[in-house]
Amino acid sequence: MKRPLIGVTASHDTDNDRLFINSAYLQAVRTAGGIPVILPMEISEEDLRTLVTEVDGVLFTGGDDIHPFLYGEETNAKCGAVSQPRDSMEMALVPLAMEFGRPILGICRGIQILNTALGGTLYQDIPTQFVSELSIAHRQPFAYKVPSHTVDVIPGTLLSRILGEEHASIAVNSMHHQAIKDVAPGLEVCAYAPDHMIESVYAPDYPFLLGVQWHPEHLAPIHPDAAKLFSAFVEACR
Repeated sequence: MKRPLIGVTASHDTDNDRLFINSAYLQAVRTAGGIPVILPMEISEEDLRTLVTEVDGVLFTGGDDIHPFLYGEETNAKCGAVSQPRDSMEMALVPLAMEFGRPILGICRGIQILNTALGGTLYQDIPTQFVSELSIAHRQPFAYKVPSHTVDVIPGTLLSRILGEEHASIAVNSMHHQAIKDVAPGLEVCAYAPDHMIESVYAPDYPFLLGVQWHPEHLAPIHPDAAKLFSAFVEACR
């Protein structure tokens, strides 16, 4: 059986100008049957287009914040570090991947870049901008392999179909200080946290585009629900 090539975005250490990636992403893709290929950051649009024609799917990984200018806002005092080269590359990669119909999975920053590239907005700093009666730890104080809160899965969505319709909620980990505010046109919500923060979106009119705010790559080795996300994504890439 074919093992699909999965293009994986890398993080950018702007202080030392180096690319790096958590190996958990790569291992999750390999375990699901794919071959991960780390994508370069500074690349011409022509070369990026060539790479998209060669890979069978694209995984947008976590990392630093997205520049607020990309969704029409001034920079909040609590906004974190950004990488303009990474922002530029990924904002170009989203429409290219969709032009070629490539399956797409976005994790943490990945769900945020998908929403931004398609016309949505973000909370730049959850503690000061997101109002809820509940106090949910969106930056959990313990190991990433331990879930910290639940998410309610909306029936009939891509996430629900992947997990099985019997899954009304699942346990997830959490390590982010930004999140989707206004959902981009063409995307729909798959899941909410108990405080009603958006935790997952998908594109109902696209073959496979799923974004999740948590980090299933850390949970996949021991939590079947997390492993199902990578299995469904890699299968869509075959």
